[in-house]
Amino acid sequence: MSEVYFYHLQNQPLEKVLPTLIEKCLERGWKCVVQTQSDERAAALDQHLWTWRDDSFLPHGTDKEANASEQPVLITTTEANANAADVRFFVEGASSENLAGYERAIHLFDGNDPDAVDNARAQWKSAQSAGHTVTYWQQDEAGRWQQKA
Repeated sequence: MSEVYFYHLQNQPLEKVLPTLIEKCLERGWKCVVQTQSDERAAALDQHLWTWRDDSFLPHGTDKEANASEQPVLITTTEANANAADVRFFVEGASSENLAGYERAIHLFDGNDPDAVDNARAQWKSAQSAGHTVTYWQQDEAGRWQQKA
């Protein structure tokens, strides 16, 4: 069973939170895959991870590249795990019922979007029903993540 984390984004956008979480995963020696729902969003995240901070380098690629299996961080729109990732990030409502083989699955959802909140609730119930360990994280005013459930 996987650990499934839900990050409720309200004070910071995905573009700030995702790279920080990816860095933490890479520090642990974990490979990551980021699943989104559109090619346009995947391309935007690909570009963003190259330039998100001057003092950081996040080695990554997309599943459209020939060397996708070698990437420490892979951005995709599919459920495939082409780089044998340990952690799977779901953004903008992307989801999968198959979490086999992952240490952790992380859902990042926009708390200011009622549809995203409803989708996250449905994903929470699904993960819980499947027997995964599920936790919910929310930011306080100082930007620190607090476990709420």
